[in-house]
Amino acid sequence: MTTLLLVFVAGAMAGAASMRFGLHERIHQSSGTLKDPNTAKAFLERCKKELHLTPQQSAEMATILDDYKIYYQSLQDQLEEVRATGKSRIMALLDDQQKARFEQLLRTEMQPQK
Repeated sequence: MTTLLLVFVAGAMAGAASMRFGLHERIHQSSGTLKDPNTAKAFLERCKKELHLTPQQSAEMATILDDYKIYYQSLQDQLEEVRATGKSRIMALLDDQQKARFEQLLRTEMQPQK
C-alpha cells in the first residue's frame, strides 16, 4: 500500500512539475498574459475594437476578466499547497541521504526544458 502511495505521489509530482514548467505555459499562454494588468487592459481594448463591443459588453467583459484572474490565482495557490503537502509527506518518509537525493531529483525535474 505504501509503495502504491509513493508511486502515485511521485507520478503526481512529476506531472505537476512538467505542467508547471513545460506544457502549462504553452497551454495557457494567452491566459497567462491576462495576469498582467497592462496586458489585460490592452487585451480588453483590442476586444472592444475588433469585436465592436458595446459599452455594456465592455464593462461585463472587464468584470469577467477580473474574476478569471482572481480564480486563476486561487487555483495556482491551491496547486502550490498540494505540491508542498506532497513533498512534506515524502520527505517525512525518507532518511537524510534519501532526502538529499530527492531534493536533487526535484531540482533536475523542475529545470525548464530547452
